[in-house]
Amino acid sequence: MQVKNPEIFSVIESIGDHYRTNISNRFTRRALSSMTLDPGTWNLIEELTEKAENYRYQGYHLDELYSQILAAARFVYQAKRQILPNLRYLASGSVGSRMAETDTVLREMAVNNFGPNLKILADKLNELYVKVAALDKESAGQKPAVYTTITELREIGRYLIE
Repeated sequence: MQVKNPEIFSVIESIGDHYRTNISNRFTRRALSSMTLDPGTWNLIEELTEKAENYRYQGYHLDELYSQILAAARFVYQAKRQILPNLRYLASGSVGSRMAETDTVLREMAVNNFGPNLKILADKLNELYVKVAALDKESAGQKPAVYTTITELREIGRYLIE
């Protein structure tokens, strides 16, 4: 099944905007690059957050969309463990040793708000998952929904909350 639901696209665009602006920005990017996520996971995150326009006309296959949601959920889980406790240190050299005063203020804002911004990202991912799963269940009819065949989806709540 191809997902072309405008509500789904709206949530995906919101996730991408939030991720680019508040999670992966010039002050935190260096810290994020130190995370231990495999290249496939990074590619799926990029597909979800940067390339939504590519799916606008053809739609998303449910299994692709679930894979992207799972990758982003794993990112949230790992970022809380690997980045959040050390972000101030990891971000300290991200712009250079001589920063303008405005850049220093912006970096502090990015560092101080990283935890709450991860929570917002987790909430948006959960909203997307719930909407996609409802659409999946509705379109499956008597057959099993796609989400029931992806065992890792059982962990999504743990990834987003812990």
